[in-house]
Amino acid sequence: METITSIKPVLAVSVSLVITVFIIASGKRPNLRESWTFVAGIIKFCIVASMVPVVLGGKEIVCNLVEIVPGVGLAFRVDSLGLLFALVSSSLWIVTSAYSIGYMRGLNEHSQTRYFCFFALALSATIGVAFSANLLTMYLFYEMLSFATYPLVTHHQDPEARASGRKYLLYIVGGSIGLVLPAMLICYQMTGTLEFAKHGFMAGTGSKALMTVLLIMMVFGFAKAAIMPLHSWLPAAMVAPTPVSALLHAVAVVKVGVFSVVRVLTGVFGINFLAGLHLGTVICYIAAFTIIVASLIALSQDGLKRRLAFSTIGQLSYIVLGVALLSPKGMIGGMTHIAMHAFGKITLFFCAGAIFVATGKKNISEMVGIGKRMPVTMIAFFIGSLSVIGLPPCGGFVSKWYLVLGTLQADQWPMLVVLLSSSLLNAAYFFPIVYKAFFCKEDESMFANKVQEAPGWCVGPLVLTAICSVILFFYPQPFFRLATMAVTSMLGGVHP
Repeated sequence: METITSIKPVLAVSVSLVITVFIIASGKRPNLRESWTFVAGIIKFCIVASMVPVVLGGKEIVCNLVEIVPGVGLAFRVDSLGLLFALVSSSLWIVTSAYSIGYMRGLNEHSQTRYFCFFALALSATIGVAFSANLLTMYLFYEMLSFATYPLVTHHQDPEARASGRKYLLYIVGGSIGLVLPAMLICYQMTGTLEFAKHGFMAGTGSKALMTVLLIMMVFGFAKAAIMPLHSWLPAAMVAPTPVSALLHAVAVVKVGVFSVVRVLTGVFGINFLAGLHLGTVICYIAAFTIIVASLIALSQDGLKRRLAFSTIGQLSYIVLGVALLSPKGMIGGMTHIAMHAFGKITLFFCAGAIFVATGKKNISEMVGIGKRMPVTMIAFFIGSLSVIGLPPCGGFVSKWYLVLGTLQADQWPMLVVLLSSSLLNAAYFFPIVYKAFFCKEDESMFANKVQEAPGWCVGPLVLTAICSVILFFYPQPFFRLATMAVTSMLGGVHP
C-alpha cells in the first residue's frame, strides 16, 4: 500500500495539547475559555476529516518522530481502522463540549477550567492511540489517557470520588503496567520490532502456549476495554459528572481500550495466525461471557448511569467478539460497532445528565412519567436505546446485522445465540424505562405534565446525536467503508 509522509497526524494529536494553555489562561473568562475548547475541537475534526479522502483512496499517512529504542520509535500511521476511531472521537468531542457547558453551568460545578483542560488532554491521548504506528506509541498514549482522565473521574473531590479514582487507577494503570508492559517486552525480545503489521508482527513466532499467554495478558491488560473480571472500575467511575461519563463510555476511554484490543488481535498477532492456533475462539468465549453477565447485571440496576455502565461493558465486548470471530463480516460488524455504539450510547448518557440537571433524579424508579415533562429528552433516549439494542431505524442495527452474519460465516452458532439473547436483554433493561416515562397512569406519575426540559446546551447535543444515530442507519458511511477497507487489507486485498 502506498504511504504518504505528512505532519497531519501530529497536528491532530497536538492541537488539543496546545489549547490547554489558552484554556488555563482564560480560566476567569468562561465564555472565552469554552470558545478555545470549540476552536480546538473544530480544528482537530477538520484535520482528521481532511485525511479521509486520502485513506479512502487506498493510501496511508505516516509520520516518524523519534526512535526511542532500536527499531521502535514514536511514530504515527493513519490507516482505515485508526481513522474510523479518530473520526468518531473528534466529532463527538465537539458535541460533548457543547453539552458540558450546559451541564457544568446548569449545576454550577466547581473547577470548570480544570475540567475543560483535562478534557482536552484526554482527546489528545485518544487521537494518539488511534494513529499509533506501533505498540509502544499506543502504550504511551494509552497511559497518558489514564492519567488525564483521573482528575475527571475524581472531579467532585469527595470520599466516594477519591475511592473510585483509586480503583480506576488500580485497574487501568495496574493492568497496563502489570500485564501489557511485560508482554510488550517479550514481543520485542522475540521479534526486534513492535510495528503493527497487516498480518501481525508476531505471526509464526513462539509456541501456542506462549502465544496464548501473551494474547491473554494483552487482552486483559488493556483494562479500559472492561472485559470481565477487570470491569468494576467502570461502574465505580460513574461518580464523575455526566459529560465525563459520556466521554468514558462513548468518545474516549472504553473505546480506546477496545480499540487497543482490536489492534492487538489484528496488528500484533494477525487474524490468520490466531485462526491457525484457534485462539480467536478463546477470545470469543471470554467476550460472550462478559456480554451475557453484564446484560443480566444491568437488569437489576436502579441507578440510570449504573445501568448504562453495565450496558456499556456488554456492548464493548460485541466489538471484541466481532473481531475475534475472524470472519470478514464479523470483523466489519465489530469495527463498525465502534461508531454505532458511540452515537447511541452518548445519546443515552446525555439524556441521563439532562434529567439530572432538570429534576435532580438519578434513579429509574424516580422517573415514572418523566416523558410528559421532558418529551424531547425521552424521545432521544428511546432512539438511543433502539441503536444500542440494534433495532431499525438506527445505526446499531447495521453493525449488529454484520455481527450476526459474522457468526454464521464463522460457523459459531453459540455466538449467534449470545448475540440474539443479549439483544433481548438489552430491550428488557431499556424499554421499561421508556414505557413508564410515557405510558404510566396519572396517579403513578411523579411529575407534573408541564414541559420543563434541561437548558438548551444540554438538549441540543442529545437531539443531534439521536438524529445522527438515525442517519447512520440509512447512510453508515464513511464508517462502514473504512471498516470494510481495514478488513480487506487484513485479508491481503481480498474483498470480504
